[in-house]
Amino acid sequence: MSDITEPRVIGRRTPRIDGVAKLTGRADYTVDHRLEGMLHGYPVPASIAHGTLESLTLDAARAMPGVVDILHHGHFPDLHRSPNSMRQGNAVSEVRLPFEDDRIHYHGQYIALVIAETFAQARAAAFRVEARYHRDAGVMTGLAASDDEGEEVRHYTRGEPELAFGIAPVILDETYTMAAESHLQLESHATLAEWHEADQRLIVHESTQGVFYQRNALARIFDLPEERVEVISHYIGSGFGNKLFMWPHAVATAAAARMLGRPVKTVLPRQQDMMTTGHRPASRQRIRLGAELDGSLASIQHDSLTETSTVDRYVDACGGATPSAYACDSVATHQRILPVHHGTPCPMRAPGEVSGVFALESAMDELALALDMDPLALRLKNYAHQDPQRGLPWSSKHLDRCLESAAERFGWTARDPGLGAMRDGDEVIGQGMAAATWFAGRQPCAAEVELRADGSVVAACGTQDIGTGTYTIVAQTVAELTGVPIERVEVRLGETHLPAGPLSGGSMTTASTLPAVAAAVHDALTALKARATEPGGSFAGLAADSLGVESGALVADGRRADFAEILARHRLTAITGEGSAAPGDERREYSFRSFGAHFVEVRWDPGISRLRVARVVSSIDIGRAINPVAARNQVEGAIVMGIGMALLEKLDYDPRDARLINANASDYRIPVHADMPEIDVELLDHPDFRFNEFGARGIGEIGLTGIAPAIANAVHHATGKRLRNLPITVEQLVEGN
Repeated sequence: MSDITEPRVIGRRTPRIDGVAKLTGRADYTVDHRLEGMLHGYPVPASIAHGTLESLTLDAARAMPGVVDILHHGHFPDLHRSPNSMRQGNAVSEVRLPFEDDRIHYHGQYIALVIAETFAQARAAAFRVEARYHRDAGVMTGLAASDDEGEEVRHYTRGEPELAFGIAPVILDETYTMAAESHLQLESHATLAEWHEADQRLIVHESTQGVFYQRNALARIFDLPEERVEVISHYIGSGFGNKLFMWPHAVATAAAARMLGRPVKTVLPRQQDMMTTGHRPASRQRIRLGAELDGSLASIQHDSLTETSTVDRYVDACGGATPSAYACDSVATHQRILPVHHGTPCPMRAPGEVSGVFALESAMDELALALDMDPLALRLKNYAHQDPQRGLPWSSKHLDRCLESAAERFGWTARDPGLGAMRDGDEVIGQGMAAATWFAGRQPCAAEVELRADGSVVAACGTQDIGTGTYTIVAQTVAELTGVPIERVEVRLGETHLPAGPLSGGSMTTASTLPAVAAAVHDALTALKARATEPGGSFAGLAADSLGVESGALVADGRRADFAEILARHRLTAITGEGSAAPGDERREYSFRSFGAHFVEVRWDPGISRLRVARVVSSIDIGRAINPVAARNQVEGAIVMGIGMALLEKLDYDPRDARLINANASDYRIPVHADMPEIDVELLDHPDFRFNEFGARGIGEIGLTGIAPAIANAVHHATGKRLRNLPITVEQLVEGN
């Protein structure tokens, strides 16, 4: 494989090849599937957060029209727990099986699953299930209501951070908090399971970001060989992380299908989706910075406490980016978790690091103020030219260019640093900035490419497209390497009988999948060249490696033969190539991250207590963007999510009993069209060929990291109020006025 240094299709604005299917309704989401004899499941959630289920009264529900069965603790098969291993590829979001015992650990936990002929019948019957509980004392309603420091789970130290902090001439010691957030993806979770008794096979259509992880987990849970379980996920209405691993409703639905011998589909209502399929956990972070008078950082200490559930240990690693963010000899991070009676948290876009970057970049702004130093200048002063955590050079880093370019386009030099000094009519203008970072990772991946006699190409990989454009970039890769027009490339994704593909998470899919697809293309072309140079072939007598590839044809010595012509000459319908790719020794030689900078302008009208984000200017360094239009869309969407994180989003748990109050799309506030600012996104074009042959790193997460602190810093500049608790609310701004 060689570097793609002068691409024809890669790096070009390309319409999504699945766009027509989505616009015309042909895209098959899980909820769209209907099978003969299909039943519908509707879960019954617990109405308490901590206690014991004493009894269920089911007679009224069973008597409802269309009800076929009701699964619960006393009527459910004995199943195995998944080993929940990332290494084995069978991780799940909640290890506890549905209806495993009579203990209630969180509000919304499933206590039954009603199975009926129609969705409406299942839903109506579910509301007739009556439950009696014993409420236990000692409910943990959230870390905000607890002084417990939790359990330390991660720790990192270099140098002598405590000593350096103690003698630093300028210090900062502040605490920052973030509320729990919901993913609130457009498509709620859905499972359609069918059991084939004759050959003991389980087929599951699922809205998932990891078909292979779900297949492997189901195989262990139901004690089946992996080849007897198939998971399919062609289209997904996003997930943002809460669809990475399987949740209990999928297990219950599969169990129902096997018990009843009929397909069963469960589509979670929005309320249950928000209660039972994860969230970004609340966090409390203490940042201590010590600096010299010239702004050089002498010490960074980052202590984090995040929530987990009482049934699982989820660690939202807030300090993940801190050790490598800035040049500093003395750094320490401590991560603690606190079990509370909420559903199990899970990864949410830029998990851990987006929360940690909020705290760190807010603290850097406060330190700049204490030093009477420009916030941009402070960051450039402490620029890490190599990874200070690993002591390795960066594979490619252009954060300085991001900072400088975004500042120039934003007009940062015209900013008056005085608090509340910039006005436009009734509005006070605030301007703030923050740096952004996210790790660059790859996963093992396999792919298959088929050159067909009709001139088309089929590329197949088991990874899934979660709405970010994976179908299109795979097609771009094939078109780039074969010269076949992109409209003649068919892409198949999201099925576990296809070559094993990676999770769609962590901004790793592009970097993982495309090298495997390229390897499969090269393998297919090698086989085609071998045929073409055989006696009687189109290029008989020539060496196979002397043949070039151009516009869907092989070329050499002024001769040209289309792929289809070569296959027809040998009476072949197709030639197939297989390929795989995985991280290698480059990890020992370089550190890999993506970088960015966000500059934000907010407007505060104290007369009507209105705060709005008016303008965002961002520069992002992700190596090469395979499809710039889709990549820019990812950053723009992340910026909108960042506005929600900074100003609106919060899961409200009742402080008396830990019940989730706003588990619906009406009461959980997110940005809408009226909240949209002017957005200017620049994607730097510095291909990172040390990372992969395409020079591409991930894009999904980096756009979100840094937005919330840039907004908080801008709010401080406008109002003079340093608000360290997200979301920032109007009530906080007017308090004390």
